[in-house]
Amino acid sequence: MAKDLFHQAVKTALIKKGWNITRDPLTIRIDRVKLEIDLAAEKVFAAERDGQKIAVEVKGFINPSAINDFHAALGQFLNYRLALEMTDRDRTLYLAIPEDVFNSFFQERFVQSAVKSYALKLLIYNPTQEEIVEWKH
Repeated sequence: MAKDLFHQAVKTALIKKGWNITRDPLTIRIDRVKLEIDLAAEKVFAAERDGQKIAVEVKGFINPSAINDFHAALGQFLNYRLALEMTDRDRTLYLAIPEDVFNSFFQERFVQSAVKSYALKLLIYNPTQEEIVEWKH
């Protein structure tokens, strides 16, 4: 249930910012391996480029152990990023995390080091207001 709430909050936040949700979920097949990324979205920008495509994996970090949630999120992110490199190189992957988790757990030195080392792209969202707070590239 909570996963659905976070998923819908991020989806609504993206739509509010002008993103067109193109797939929910985004399914990628590589031979017999099937992966499902929570959302795919596209936003068309004026004259500079014809469009930007993203994929978003939504996480709520609701389990008792934030580090276990982080291990799972990181593993998924790395696998999904590889799958996108193999199938849809124009799509950029973001890990969506709640604002309170970003302001607490993601400020830990270990987590910041992992984010930097693995070049994670983050989408920080407010689940209550259904808004994107910040993009971290």
